[in-house]
Amino acid sequence: MTTATAPAVDGTEKAGTRRRPGRPGTGAGRPGFVWAAPAAVFFGLFALVPLLLVVVLSFTRWNGLGSPEFAGLENWSRLLDDPVMVKSLWLSLLLTVLGVVVQTPISILLGVWAAGHQRNRAVLSAIYFVPLLLSVTAVSVLWRAVLDPNFGVPSQARWLFGDGNLFGVQASALGVLVFVSTWQFTPLHTLLYQGAARAVPHVLYQAAEIDGAGRVRQFFHITLPQLRNTIVTSTVLMVVGGLTTFDTVLILTQGGPGTDTTNSAYYMYQKAFKSFDFGAASAIALLLVLVATCVSLVMVRVSGYDRMRSTMEGV
Repeated sequence: MTTATAPAVDGTEKAGTRRRPGRPGTGAGRPGFVWAAPAAVFFGLFALVPLLLVVVLSFTRWNGLGSPEFAGLENWSRLLDDPVMVKSLWLSLLLTVLGVVVQTPISILLGVWAAGHQRNRAVLSAIYFVPLLLSVTAVSVLWRAVLDPNFGVPSQARWLFGDGNLFGVQASALGVLVFVSTWQFTPLHTLLYQGAARAVPHVLYQAAEIDGAGRVRQFFHITLPQLRNTIVTSTVLMVVGGLTTFDTVLILTQGGPGTDTTNSAYYMYQKAFKSFDFGAASAIALLLVLVATCVSLVMVRVSGYDRMRSTMEGV
C-alpha cells in the first residue's frame, strides 16, 4: 500500500521527485516558436516580401508592361532634382506636424474626461467613437459632399467661408485635410488615453487632495506624467499615419490646387498609376519608409521610450 507524500512546506520539491520537462508549445515554460510562426509568416509575406520588391523596383525602369530594366540610381537622382517631390515631402511633414499638434491635446483632454465612470460619459464616448468605425474613404466622401463649394455648407454660409471654395486655396485646403483626419482618428488616440488614465492609481489623487491640490494641478502634476509613455506611443502612430496619408488627399483635394496639397504618398500614386513610372514610384515609397522609420526611431530615442520604466514605480 502506497501513501501519498505531501508537498514540502517551503515550496521546494522533495528529494527523489523530478518535474517533467515542458514540451515546446505547451503551458510549461515559455511558448515555443510554433506560436509565433503564423504571425511571422504573415508579416514576411505581406510586409517583408513587398518591401524587398519595392527596393528592387526602385533601381529599375518599368511602366507595368514587359520586364523591368535596371536603371541604377537614375530614379533616385531624378527625385532629388524634382521640385514637386521636394515640395511633397515638406507638405507630408507639415501635415504630420499639424496633425500631432491638433490631435494630441484634444485626445488627452477627451481621454481623461472619458476615463470617468459616470454613465453619461460612457454613452457620449460610445457616440464619439463612431467615426473610428468608418472607413477613410467613406469619411472623405462624406466631408467632400458637406464642404462642396456649390451644394455644401460653405455655399449657404458665405459670410463665414467667403467664396465658399475651401479647396481653392492652399491654407484652407490643408486645414480641411487636418480637420477631417482629426475628426476621424482622434477617437483612436482618445481610447488610448482613456485606458491609460484609468490605470493611474487613485491613491495619488487622494494624496494630492490632502495636500490641497486642485483639479488643474492634479492634471499637470499627476495625470500628464502618468500618461508619458502613452503620449509617445500615440505620437509615433500619428507620425507614421501622417506621413503615409493618401486616401484623404485623393478624395478631398486630389493634390490641388495645383500641387499645393500633393504630399509624398499622393505623388507616389501619380507616378505609378498616372505616369506609369513604377520605378520612380517605388523610390518614393522606399523614401517614405526610410523617413517614417528614422523619425520614429529619433522620437523613441529622444523621449527615452526605449528605456521605458513603469509610471507606477513607487506606488
